[in-house]
Order: sequence, then structure tokens, then C-alpha cells
Amino acid sequence: MSLAFVFPGQGAQTIGMGRDLAEAYPAAKAVFDEVDEALGEKLSDVIWEGEADTLTLTENAQPALMATSMAAVRALEAEGVDVTAAAYVAGHSLGEYSALCAAGALGLADTARLLRLRGQAMQSAVPVGEGAMAAILGLDVEAVVKVAEQAADGAICQVANENDPMQNVLSGNKAAVERAVVLAKDAGAKRALMLPVSAPFHCALMTPAAAVMADALGKVDFREPKVPVVANVLAEGVNDPTLIRSLLVDQVSGRVRWRTSVEWMVDHGVTGFWELGAGKALSGMIRRIAKDCETRAVGTASDVDEAVASR
Repeated sequence: MSLAFVFPGQGAQTIGMGRDLAEAYPAAKAVFDEVDEALGEKLSDVIWEGEADTLTLTENAQPALMATSMAAVRALEAEGVDVTAAAYVAGHSLGEYSALCAAGALGLADTARLLRLRGQAMQSAVPVGEGAMAAILGLDVEAVVKVAEQAADGAICQVANENDPMQNVLSGNKAAVERAVVLAKDAGAKRALMLPVSAPFHCALMTPAAAVMADALGKVDFREPKVPVVANVLAEGVNDPTLIRSLLVDQVSGRVRWRTSVEWMVDHGVTGFWELGAGKALSGMIRRIAKDCETRAVGTASDVDEAVASR
């Protein structure tokens, strides 16, 4: 089986995630320790014992999810699974940073600091209440693009995420996104609902955050990844550090082309996907995109045992 390792994005966070990995594997515990040191605070306390509202804050959720994913990587490595022997790695939005870290393109401490800054920059790019996001279920992306264009009316309303063939997410000015929800229902969407998010991610309103990240990414050491990383905005594998840096800037305000990314990996021989970190959201999307592929979520010590036994 040709494997790809994939890494979840924001929304997968839960209090307690990664704790049993840290308890079972010293290498996983070392991930959380290094992230705490890089950020100058005990983010691990927030992850394992904090309040859900605090963990959900974008500036906390992004490095926390990455830390949990990397703990799963280190646990697998401790059991003899070489993540860099995969055909590809990929991540959903912030998960792309986890993928780059797992592939050796970014150091763990740098990745944690970049994601803390990314979360802060994305949160502050748009005043609270001015932006919104909505999930549109039951329409393909071409239909959702038409809805967005019709709803914009001079404002911003764009497809932020292509998650699977019939699940897409819109982002933009709140009034425009609200119009899009109504139009999507009129166009035959099974469901169209506003999402409880703190900012309108992956649309043109994030341009100020992209500028912040361009500056920060320019100061960080990027190495060539040991395995190609499938970039969100290109939906194809890349390994040139200069290109990767540029694509991460584009990603802040650009579309997360997850469906197309999975299709590209399948077209290039991938037959199985392991989701490393919190939750199982990507596994569900992948099953709807590539029905014949094996999926496995690896986020706990028992998941690691089962994954290793399956090889």
C-alpha cells in the first residue's frame, strides 16, 4: 500500500488531545515540552487541563493541533514507522505546517512560533463581527462559486475550503456570507449554515495576515522536505523550500483545495491515508473523495498500536 500521512486543521481540537501519547511515549512528551519552551508558556496545560474556550482561540488551537500531530508522528517513529517514507504528506490549512514539520522542512520550535503568530495575525486581520464563514453541503464547488459571486455584491465572498465533492466552505464579509447561505438553499443545497468561527479565514480579507506571515516566513530556515508536501493552494506535491515559503503566504488568503489535493495523491498512486493527530475529520472527507482508499486515524496510543499492527 502506498501511504500518505495527512494532518488536521482547526476545529479538530479537544481538551486532553495527545495526553495519552505523551504518557506512553517519551518522544511524544518531548514534543509538548519543546512547544511549551518555544512559546514561553505551558500550552500543554491548556491542551490537557484548560477550558475549551481557551484552547479554541486561534492562537492556541493552531500550535496545539500541530503539537498533537507531531506527538503522533514521534510515537509512530518510536514503533518503527518512518513517516518520511510516505509517498506524500499533506495538511488541511494549519495542518500543512504540521506536514512540513513531519517532513523535516521546518523545525518544531519554529513551527510552533509560526503558528502562534499565524493565529494572532489571522484573528486580528478583520474586526470581530465583520467577517463570517459558512458551510455549504450538497452543492459541488462550481455551484458554490456561482453562489458566492452572486452574494458578494461588491463585498468579499469566496470559497475558502473545498473539503469533499459536496462540502465546501465560504468566507468573507458577514452580510455577503449570510446572503450566500440563503442563495445556496435556493440553489438546492442540503444544508447551508453559518459556522461558529472567530474570523473569515482563507479569503481576501486575510491579506493583512498574509503580509505578517510573509515577513515571518522570510526569517525562518526552510529545508527541503524529505517527502513531497502537497500544498493546499496548488493541490500538488512540492519540495522546493523557496516555493513552499511562497505558497504558505498565499495559503493565508487562498483556497484550501483539499478535495483536489486528495484526488492528486490518488492519481499519483496513493492507496491509503493515515490522519495523524486530533480527530477524524479528514478521514471522513477522504472516504467521500476516494472511496476505494484505506483511511486510518492515529491520535491515541491505542491507535498507534493498531496502526503498527496493520503494517
